[in-house]
Amino acid sequence: MSGAERQSEMRIEVGDLVVRYAGDVTAVNGVSFDVGRGEHVTLLGPSGCGKTTTLRAIAGLEPPSDGAIRIEGRTMYSSAERINVPAERRGVSMVFQSYAGWPHMTVFDNVAYGLRVRRLSKAEIKDSVDRALDLVQMRHLADRPASKLSGGQQQRVALARAIAFSPTVVLFDEPLSNLDAKLRAEMRVELRDLQSRLGITSVYVTHDQEEALAISDRVIVMNVGVIEQIGTPEGIYNRPRNRFVADFVGSANLIKGRVRGSAQDNRVAFETVDGQVLNATVPAALTGSETEVAVRTAYIAIDAAAPGDNQMPGTVRRRMFHGDFVQYVVDCPSGLIMVRSPPTNLIDEGATVTLSFPASSCVLLEA
Repeated sequence: MSGAERQSEMRIEVGDLVVRYAGDVTAVNGVSFDVGRGEHVTLLGPSGCGKTTTLRAIAGLEPPSDGAIRIEGRTMYSSAERINVPAERRGVSMVFQSYAGWPHMTVFDNVAYGLRVRRLSKAEIKDSVDRALDLVQMRHLADRPASKLSGGQQQRVALARAIAFSPTVVLFDEPLSNLDAKLRAEMRVELRDLQSRLGITSVYVTHDQEEALAISDRVIVMNVGVIEQIGTPEGIYNRPRNRFVADFVGSANLIKGRVRGSAQDNRVAFETVDGQVLNATVPAALTGSETEVAVRTAYIAIDAAAPGDNQMPGTVRRRMFHGDFVQYVVDCPSGLIMVRSPPTNLIDEGATVTLSFPASSCVLLEA
């Protein structure tokens, strides 16, 4: 693909973005990424990592200090070119955590508000609002006051309002965080389905790792204003780049030690602090200075019939029942190891066990 062809496929391009607050506090420090046409990308990270600031900069609601932002090939912000297009002219729509609805208006009027501001005809407004409400299955409630809606219904109205004028890009700022756990899980499915059917290009902000993995084409993991890793949900989960990503995304055991020898076929021998040698996968260039491997709790078999590439003896110290799974805390020579298993064939606390896991699930982390 040529450079021009690649650019035509990019809906959003963020380059070396820097955002500073008063007092010279750097909230975003040199962030760069692209979002392809119809792609759903999630900015994931803890509070204060810069993800919402990045989203607001794309929307035009936060003034950057440096870098560039392009949407549909048009420069929206460039420090070098002294360009900063106002938010209302960027062709993007935003769905907020607080729903941002007008309680005194009906559902129809809430969705129609932005279209009326754009001075569309009554017929165009009705067609667009009906279409948007149909997509979120809310047309039968068009005449109901927004104040009489449940949290999930209010979020659907906010989504309908965002897509009513067919924006180029939709930005989501933790839109499901105010919902209860069950409704949040249901809305994830609906949101992902709607995004896929409409081919919406979207950037989504959340601190919820499960949410990010469930709904994203790609995930951008952020920490203290910088990007730690970009990849597919499976890639981020199975091949964390460093300690932060392994520890923040999913549940992982971090085992300390040192590399022994050189890598062969992306595998390397890793000696733990107690002298045990594990077979580990090397996802990047080996430097020899790596001191940790990550093993996901779900990828460890406890007293499995068929041993894996790596085996560790241990004693079950705690057994915690979580419904869909049981979490064991196993005391091994290398330290405490967490294991998640199906709630069948329960193992008693105090039992001596053998843990096993494949080399593909034992990932060497960058130093």
